[in-house]
Amino acid sequence: MKALKFAILAVFPLLTSSCLVSTQKFMKEQKAKESAITTRDSLARLIGAVQTEMDQMKMNLGLANKERDQAKSQLETLTKERNTLSREIEKLKNDTLRLRKGVKSIETKAKASMNARDVMESQNEALSAKNQALATQLEAHEAELKALNQQLDARDKELTSREETIKKLQGVIDEQNAKVQGILTNVKSALTNFSSDQLTVREEGGKVYVAMSNKLLFQSGKTDVNQQGKEALGKVAEVLNKQSDVDIIIEGHTDSIPMKSSSIKDNWDLSVLRATSVVRILTNTYGVSPLQIQPCGRGEYKPLGTNKTEEGRARNRRTEIIIAPKLDKLYELVGTK
Repeated sequence: MKALKFAILAVFPLLTSSCLVSTQKFMKEQKAKESAITTRDSLARLIGAVQTEMDQMKMNLGLANKERDQAKSQLETLTKERNTLSREIEKLKNDTLRLRKGVKSIETKAKASMNARDVMESQNEALSAKNQALATQLEAHEAELKALNQQLDARDKELTSREETIKKLQGVIDEQNAKVQGILTNVKSALTNFSSDQLTVREEGGKVYVAMSNKLLFQSGKTDVNQQGKEALGKVAEVLNKQSDVDIIIEGHTDSIPMKSSSIKDNWDLSVLRATSVVRILTNTYGVSPLQIQPCGRGEYKPLGTNKTEEGRARNRRTEIIIAPKLDKLYELVGTK
């Protein structure tokens, strides 16, 4: 570009001066033409050089454009990469923020976990102590249970023994009841010839009661047994002599009217004397064993009826023969004598 400007500036004065050439100055013009040709050739060379320089410049421009395009492409690529990096950076910022929040949350949770761990350790220590206490209690309970089991075994054995004893007792009781029923039947059968006004036979509390009225046995105020009474006692003795394992009690009873006799003090005395008279008849006359029999007097204190009427007093004046099976077997079973 500088060479082109220089050529133009060099040619411009010559062209101006050629317009003013006169005939007289032809020679000068010829010289000037030659000079112009020389100058033209110089300019041509200069233009060629300029053209070469321009071609070089175009080539350089093309290279520059190419470089510019490459640079532009690179710039676009870099811009994209920058945008991508910007997005990634933004994402990383967001991720960092999220991670920071997560770390903070984790730190909070970790702190809470540590607190919870401390609480759990404290609870674990308490539970361990409690477990130890429970283990101690368990050992004590096991020892107590063992002792209770031993006691239970002993109780089972005792219960078994008692059950066997109860069975035996029930057997003895059943045997006694059967014996009582047999005696009751036999006594009733032996005394069928006597009326209910003279005597009654009943079973009560596992015993047989033969209640003989004083009208059957004694005269009023007397203690000697009359003949009809002796006959009745003989019938009872037939049954008693077949029963070696029974106890016999002769109970005398009176009414409430006071006794008026020089030989008998009172109703106690009268009841005992009459019971004794019956015992003598049974043992001496009819052979009942004295080891089985005993007399007793109840006076007026165990009445069957009221003492305010004659009928009631007649019921109260009686002698009872009480027949009871011996209880030796029962005493042996229960360990009592």
